[in-house]
Amino acid sequence: MDIIKHEIVDDRVIFGEGTSSNTWENWQGLQQLAPMNIQSAFPKQRRVCILAPHPDDEVLGCGGLIQQLLEQGNPIVIIAVTNGTASHPNSKHYSPQDLNQLRPEETRTALAHLGAKQQIQRIALNLPDGQVYQQKNSLYLALENIIQADDILVATFSQDGHPDHEGTGKIAEKFARDHGLPCYQVLIWAWHWAKPHDERIPWQRAQRLDLTPNQQHKKRQAIACFKTQIEVDPSTQNTPILSPAAIERMSRAWEVYIC
Repeated sequence: MDIIKHEIVDDRVIFGEGTSSNTWENWQGLQQLAPMNIQSAFPKQRRVCILAPHPDDEVLGCGGLIQQLLEQGNPIVIIAVTNGTASHPNSKHYSPQDLNQLRPEETRTALAHLGAKQQIQRIALNLPDGQVYQQKNSLYLALENIIQADDILVATFSQDGHPDHEGTGKIAEKFARDHGLPCYQVLIWAWHWAKPHDERIPWQRAQRLDLTPNQQHKKRQAIACFKTQIEVDPSTQNTPILSPAAIERMSRAWEVYIC
């Protein structure tokens, strides 16, 4: 079945260093976003399903939310759409087979830093990395087998600028709409290509989740667990996928969700 049409717009390409963390930090509009009330947005008896296009997206986007949900007692399921096996093409150090083991293990270590331990269920769908939208029917059908009638969905932003992020967001959005479920979309790569007041972001539907200093510290520790993404590949000398600037943007004292 043909669920939705999808297109990446050229002006949302992820290239260079992007908009600096300080630029976002100093934007008054960020401070004026509606604050998210965690108790009303995510009632503690409701299960929360977080769709991660790649291992690390659940932490980069939702590391603060995960901590607050754990503190509140919500059941959490991480739905790993892919295992991120295409992150290092031509590498002799990180083969797809290696990454298939390493990247999920990095996620498990990162979640432990957030205080999860055995409290979070992780379901790996093993869809091909880089082909989430092409596999949209498989993802939709997988969600039908996983999502329960009272679940709350969290996914990447459907205009985030990365094809897998956008595919995941669009399919989660459609599934939630078809089944009458809440769906929140988190900004990840949008912080890179967008700028303050950017009209491509629906700021009027955005809510800001504030993190405590301790939650921010734990999120930074968790992000540091993704060694495959933050270190230079010794076989190719390619720069890290997550640059220091990208890490700084994604480890600030807030997360923003489109509601």
